[in-house]
Amino acid sequence: MILEAGTTVTLRVRRETPPYGWFVGVGEDGGPDILLPYGEAVVRRPQPGDEADLFLFHDDKGRLTATQRAPLIRLGEMARLAVADFHPRFGYFLEMGIGRQLLLPLKQLPEERRNVWPQTGDELHVVMKHDKEGRMLARLAKIEDFEQVVFRAPGSWKGEWKEAWVTDVFRDGVFVLVEGGVLGYGALGFVHESAMSRPLRIGEKFSARVTQIREDGRVTLSMRQPKETGRMEDADRILAFLRERPGGGMPYSDETPADIIQKRFGLSKSAFKRALGKLMKDGLVTQKASWTYLEEASGTDTAEKAGETSRN
Repeated sequence: MILEAGTTVTLRVRRETPPYGWFVGVGEDGGPDILLPYGEAVVRRPQPGDEADLFLFHDDKGRLTATQRAPLIRLGEMARLAVADFHPRFGYFLEMGIGRQLLLPLKQLPEERRNVWPQTGDELHVVMKHDKEGRMLARLAKIEDFEQVVFRAPGSWKGEWKEAWVTDVFRDGVFVLVEGGVLGYGALGFVHESAMSRPLRIGEKFSARVTQIREDGRVTLSMRQPKETGRMEDADRILAFLRERPGGGMPYSDETPADIIQKRFGLSKSAFKRALGKLMKDGLVTQKASWTYLEEASGTDTAEKAGETSRN
């Protein structure tokens, strides 16, 4: 039997050696002695001659060590692990359920896009592997890893709001795992940049609406409300912005480039134009050249029109 870090194996307790713990191994004398420290015997105190299922890891001095603690991930497996800490030289340390953490090296993340790197508390989908010395390491899960465990999204999901985790970030959007609930591990999905209400980072959990069930069982999602509901909310946001501006004007209009609209309001160009169209139809704003202004009206008229906007 090959004894490797990251695996759970059945070993025999050979002897107890105070003040350290118990030495265990394969059978009575097969292979090396491995220490089960007193602090790692969290299930029960073993006796010499007992056999026990133990998880193997390397201690701080690089020695193979055993524990009775149950890990959240094992060698070759994929799991969703929370970010516990970050070191700018080494990478992210992930909680793995045994009182110590699993390292996700920096090279697993896009160096040129640090704004999408995880934050403490985010949850990353990773696979455990070994480095060249046989120590446990994590790598970000790939599509082929997910394909082994995900299910095809049911048609009943269309239009529903779901919780999802960002698994990878691209220039035009993000890949996600949509929470499966009682159905299973989850379904794969994609959120296009134009359907985001704000930028997303790897490992972030967020809510989104299923807009399409694809033939391959994956889903397309949007963080925005349906057009009619979203139009009213976006119109209210723009109206509030104008009311805070000196003179009730802003240098944004139908002619403003989409990237500026996205950066300033978190809206796509089409959503911005729909909201402006509603405000102009309701007589609340007007456009002059490349600027948008609150309509000059009495306080009563403006209040009445604002109330109509909220009701419509």
